[in-house]
Amino acid sequence: LLSVQSVWVQRLLHAALCLMLLPRFLLTAVMLWLLDFLCIRRKLLLIMGKKQDGPDDPPLCVSDSNRMFTWESLRAVWHGQKLDFLKSAHLGQAAPNTEVVLVQERRPVRLLDCTNGKRPLILNFGSCS
Repeated sequence: LLSVQSVWVQRLLHAALCLMLLPRFLLTAVMLWLLDFLCIRRKLLLIMGKKQDGPDDPPLCVSDSNRMFTWESLRAVWHGQKLDFLKSAHLGQAAPNTEVVLVQERRPVRLLDCTNGKRPLILNFGSCS
């Protein structure tokens, strides 16, 4: 009985999350649609094409196969909105005390365990490229 209740609680929480994200998602989807609107895009490209300076410039090509408003892009927008909403760090709030790995010792510790009195804690997010 307890597992059935927890399944229903999870479903209700998921439905509430979807209702809260829906306005942000719809606004982003409309913006994508406006950016991808073929008539506006063609008109802008044709106006830009008239501004070409000389015969050495390549010809301007308008392609209908290069679309932004697709199911894949909408799915990516929904996923991005959900990740943004569920993030643990928020502006003006205390930073989350996440787990990090000490490089020299190769052991996991909590971030705030690395602080030392009033000395500032500096994190270096280096690049391996």
